[in-house]
Amino acid sequence: MLQEKIDPVDKARRLAVDFAERAAHYDKTGDFPFENFARLFEAGLLGLVTALEHGGHGAGLTEAHAVISEIARGDPSTALVLAMHYNSHYSLRRFASWPAHLAERVLSANRLGPALINAAQAEPRIGSPAHGALPETIARRDGNTWRITGHKSYVTGIPILRWVSLLALTEEDEPRLASFLVPTDSPGLRIEKAWNAAGMHATASDDIILDDVVIPLEDIIEAQPASEPLHREEHATAFFFSLIGAVYHGVALSARDRVLAFAAHHVPASLGAPLSTVPRIQDGLGEIEVRLATNARLLRSLGEDVDGGKVVGMGGMHVRHVVIDNAVSITSLALELAGNPGLDRDFQLERHHRDAITARSHAPQSHMIRTIAARNALAGLAPR
Repeated sequence: MLQEKIDPVDKARRLAVDFAERAAHYDKTGDFPFENFARLFEAGLLGLVTALEHGGHGAGLTEAHAVISEIARGDPSTALVLAMHYNSHYSLRRFASWPAHLAERVLSANRLGPALINAAQAEPRIGSPAHGALPETIARRDGNTWRITGHKSYVTGIPILRWVSLLALTEEDEPRLASFLVPTDSPGLRIEKAWNAAGMHATASDDIILDDVVIPLEDIIEAQPASEPLHREEHATAFFFSLIGAVYHGVALSARDRVLAFAAHHVPASLGAPLSTVPRIQDGLGEIEVRLATNARLLRSLGEDVDGGKVVGMGGMHVRHVVIDNAVSITSLALELAGNPGLDRDFQLERHHRDAITARSHAPQSHMIRTIAARNALAGLAPR
């Protein structure tokens, strides 16, 4: 008998049901959901965007959006760590900047077990590279090695990461802005617990301290002159930003599912009918549906454009901005519609709202995106 073939989105949907049973526990304790990543590996989903010849599915952005949103419906912290992993593997597959020996190292490990990777770019004093400042993390050449010293913040998923793609400034006559593949078990690298945000507790987005960490000279992923703005390829940028949006779209879907079921089945004694029969409640539920449909359409359209190789410009930033704003509005409205029961921690709606508002921490923040959009629009005006 032929075994049923299950597509990645269906796999994600089934796993999300299991992840949802433990999400409140991880939110309460802040423990890292290691078992979720073991399940993701067993399902083959850690290789979703990895090329077919390297044991992956070869999926594009459209399918990645769908998988991430489904996983986020179960446990958004797991989904965010997974999205960061996908971002690294998408860049590795689509762009030729990775040296062959580093690409093979990361790809072979991904086939053998949970071997996740994420970028380490933000720093406590300068924030994200999106703000334009050079990193204070320094890589000094010493013979055939690099010695790296510095402090990185918001390293999402650090307890399970095998490597970080670490951004540093080289100490050379002509300094370079460079990314290095740094194993997280390197001597001199330690984790400093720092993540204490309103939501997304199980992402373990903690800091790492590097004290004279030694890596081989050839383990530099890419570099550019430090005098130039950080290079970002258009499709890679759209992939990264919109995949973050897909996480919070999944959060909003969970909030909708919870408040919809509550409104359909809760019968207040004073009403004698389900809450969903009240016009004001129907209006609120309808607004949630409209915002969700808008998010889904935006994510799908952008995904199809990126997968088709079309020019997308700032589309990734714009979509992420709208999707996150809608997710925050949806979870806030869901709390309002549910009334006092919605504020009970066991009801889960307040957790969804805390997770959604934590999206505001992702750089560039909404006000920066709007400022960039305004400057681009002004620059495009014809002179009078």
